[in-house]
Amino acid sequence: MGECRYSCKSADETLAWINEIVHFLAPYSSLINAHVVNFFKDRLWENVDAEWMECLRRESVQNLLLIPSGAVQDEWPTSLKEFILKLRSMVFCQEQADMSMALPGLQIASLNSVLAQGMNVKKKHEVEILSAVISTVANSVRADAVADVGAGQGYVAQVLAFQYQHPVIAIDACSHHGRVTDARAEKIKKYYTSQMIKSGSGMRSLNVPKTITCRILSTDSLKTLVEISLTGDDVEQSRLKAENQQDLGKPHWLSNANKKSSIVLAGLHACGDLSVTMLKTFLECKDVKAVVSLGCCYNLLSEERIEDGESQCGFPMSHAVRSTSLSLGKRARDLACQSAERWRSLDMHAGIHNFELHAFRAAFQMVLSKYYPEIVTSTPSIGRKGKALRRRHQRRSAESQLHLKGSTCHSRQKCPPEVPSVSETDWTLGSISEIQTLPSEIPYSERAGYEGTKSDDTFLHFENFCRSGLSHLGIKHSQDINLQGIWKEAEPFADLVGPYWSLRAALGPLLETLILLDRLLFLQEQGSALEACLLPIFDPNISPRNVAIIAKKIDKDIRSS
Repeated sequence: MGECRYSCKSADETLAWINEIVHFLAPYSSLINAHVVNFFKDRLWENVDAEWMECLRRESVQNLLLIPSGAVQDEWPTSLKEFILKLRSMVFCQEQADMSMALPGLQIASLNSVLAQGMNVKKKHEVEILSAVISTVANSVRADAVADVGAGQGYVAQVLAFQYQHPVIAIDACSHHGRVTDARAEKIKKYYTSQMIKSGSGMRSLNVPKTITCRILSTDSLKTLVEISLTGDDVEQSRLKAENQQDLGKPHWLSNANKKSSIVLAGLHACGDLSVTMLKTFLECKDVKAVVSLGCCYNLLSEERIEDGESQCGFPMSHAVRSTSLSLGKRARDLACQSAERWRSLDMHAGIHNFELHAFRAAFQMVLSKYYPEIVTSTPSIGRKGKALRRRHQRRSAESQLHLKGSTCHSRQKCPPEVPSVSETDWTLGSISEIQTLPSEIPYSERAGYEGTKSDDTFLHFENFCRSGLSHLGIKHSQDINLQGIWKEAEPFADLVGPYWSLRAALGPLLETLILLDRLLFLQEQGSALEACLLPIFDPNISPRNVAIIAKKIDKDIRSS
């Protein structure tokens, strides 16, 4: 697997890396910008090297799933191996950083059961680490408060407030989230109050997150929120004084409006342009001394341009990239959301179903193109038909272990009508003594005739998929639609879907790298007034969107202290 040879410690290095990526991606624009639902209709596989496709259609599903991670096989064509290895060499390394080395003084405290209530494993992992990182950054710039932007149900805000004792503003567009945050905070406050009484250690004022419900549509709106929050209001100040006459632990950012205040902006997976707005606010608002941001939902980034040369769009951010007039487009931004770790973690069954569902959707597009062309022009969405199915198969992974021991399960659990059921019996193994090759080693192209799977069964699943899709679009199924004819036209090329999608998904991490580097360069272009870095803070197998942008303004007083 190729290792990254690039650096982004300076603006020049970051720009050189970006230019390399842009140059590499140029010949693959058709693959990047392809609308995969048109796979059969537009014969998209013909736009990829024929030798690559012929090689990969014979490859095992597990090896296809490893392509986005940079895994190659010795027998593959040299050009294919070079493509994958070169691509991976330019992807920003998302292996979790040595946090103690990256952030000296960082101490990650485990969450108690009260703070962790309601969190799944992924959320607990993220909140535990991110809150410690934010606290360390806030302490390093002597911040008076932290603004949790896109706070959701307030998990990060509450840990920062109660465990790390920072004054926190929790900002979210959803009023329901604000109410949940307040309710959880009240329960947590009662717990900590009770603990202080039991310990006899004396009472101290507890920081409770201040919730603000507001949709942030621009840098100006976020700057205004920050400034209002730092100033505070008479009602809030009176309440704090009444609760604690001695002023112990009182939030300085509310108690003294004349004091020069500072704040850290933080966001856990702030969607689309929100993460961009945070970075711009960090530069434009003098009271914001640092930012810790993990973006997500690159598909929601804006790319509109403004004639006077100034850009308010989500990509590109940096002046250097804007000057090249580079744009990604919606499909490239969608692709940037792909995760090599998620692909690698799929088991063989999930991989098969993933590819099969893509084939069904592409064949369904042929149905729409032939019988309902007026709908195709509106780019219809038929929902995520395979999501529930894939989760069901992941839950049955233990059952697949029984298959490997030679047992055969013939149970069929019915799926809801809207989910195209692909039964686990389609891939049941026979006796190991009869079949010497494990399923992961069987070429993808041979699976259709393997393990008792019949073409007629696959067609039935496709038929159910089409009926569900038509129903979602408000179309009554007609007997005049020749679904069997459509499937017979598509089926000979169905085994090319997996190779095509795997090659395309391999470009996703590189496109994400391009977006991240552009954001970093935007900050680096400000010169020595600030320091910024990209840091993978989560385990990518738990949280694939794990790269934080951490930036701090260089304060002479702080630097010399």
